[in-house]
Amino acid sequence: MNYYLGIDCGGTFVKAALFDQTGKLYGIQRENVSVISEQAGYAERDMQQLWQVCAKVVRQTIQQSGVQSSQIKGVGISAQGKGAFLLDKQKQPLGRAILSSDQRSLDIVKQWQADGIPQKLYPITRQTLWTGHPVSILRWVKEHQPERYANIGAVLMSHDYLRFCLTGELHCEESNISESNLYNMQAGEYDIELAKLLGIEEIFAQLPPIIKSNEIAGYITQQAAELSGLAVGTPVVGGLFDVVSTALCAKLDDETKLNAVLGTWSVVSGITAEIDDQQTIPFVYGRYATPNQFIVHEASPTSSGNLEWFVKQFGNVDYAEINQGISQLPPATSSVLFVPFLYGSNAGLGMQAGFYGMQAHHTQMHLLQAVYEGVLFSLMYHLERMLQRFPQADVLRVTGGPTKSAVWMQMLADLTGMRLEVPNVEETGCLGAALMAMQADGLTEQPAVLQADMQVYQPNPQYYAAYQQKYQRYQQFVSALKTLL
Repeated sequence: MNYYLGIDCGGTFVKAALFDQTGKLYGIQRENVSVISEQAGYAERDMQQLWQVCAKVVRQTIQQSGVQSSQIKGVGISAQGKGAFLLDKQKQPLGRAILSSDQRSLDIVKQWQADGIPQKLYPITRQTLWTGHPVSILRWVKEHQPERYANIGAVLMSHDYLRFCLTGELHCEESNISESNLYNMQAGEYDIELAKLLGIEEIFAQLPPIIKSNEIAGYITQQAAELSGLAVGTPVVGGLFDVVSTALCAKLDDETKLNAVLGTWSVVSGITAEIDDQQTIPFVYGRYATPNQFIVHEASPTSSGNLEWFVKQFGNVDYAEINQGISQLPPATSSVLFVPFLYGSNAGLGMQAGFYGMQAHHTQMHLLQAVYEGVLFSLMYHLERMLQRFPQADVLRVTGGPTKSAVWMQMLADLTGMRLEVPNVEETGCLGAALMAMQADGLTEQPAVLQADMQVYQPNPQYYAAYQQKYQRYQQFVSALKTLL
């Protein structure tokens, strides 16, 4: 039996999981890697710590599995997109990584918007422009840390950096770098005219070669083997943007299905073979893991991270108690609203989180119910837009941590009125990454785990109108908050 390791580097945890070629799980470990936020709007990560934690969870996973490292035939990495992991000209970390949830470049993005730059970029890149993009971060570094900017030797994203730590080879993986605003979507390559337009043309020579998701990028080095427990010479593939990884595990194969990801980010994705120039909404496109296909998605950092923050600050309850408590409250009848903008917004640059509508009789459970609802209302904004691009979609496949909550999933079904299907895959990021390693090893059949029946939630018509009414109140509340900017 051959085995394949998948690593998932998310906004909160680094995970590693070991699978056989059927997708059966043999070991899994995860560990938190703190996000450093020493100033308002900053979100950074210590790059050396990230690598040390990654090596640790890989080593622990192999030990837990009982599998010999020589039986592991490939490694893949799935990771959150955007951000900037910079190396200096000696290939050493150049300060902390700046994550996709960082907002320090807000003034730069606002100025670009005022100058009409996004409209010039979009026909070429098929990307919107916001603070977490590598280009926004690079422009900020150029303006505020010119010495650091001049010393940049390589521009990477998180899985590119971890792959470099494993192999010593520099590449940028296509499904992730295609959404950097430095990539010409039709041509399938970097475009220096984009860098010039954004005022960062000096960086173009520091962009590593692009590699495909299932292409072997390098092999485990002696140093990486000693830290991770992997065997020297084990192949490491390009890997995946985590949105692509979840779409693969949700088995998106035509335009009748959408994937909703509820993690650090709220994401709604669809798969298509063509770029639709007739749409009035600037949908974000990226290269998919299968040839001649694109992933289309809408996203914002407005998801379950808000719940984790609330529980950490005010909780004193576990998730089972939260689900039990919310299940005992009438659906969508509380006056409490929550906008889940702790880490960013999909309603406007600079908008922040908050509760509204609290009265003396409300309890902690009412606030938690409002958090559940607010996360889904924010997701609904993206879903409504995606349904304009994918009008035939009638199934919503959901992945991410909140799928473990039947209460939350039924709430989503009732709000959307759509059939929900939850794949029986616990770690979609890890499995999607392992799938790329399997493909590189010559496996072509879909693992059996992805052929299993999905858990289904049917919408309850009794509550649909109530949720829609409260969703309208949420939208009115968000509109009112915009006047404070």
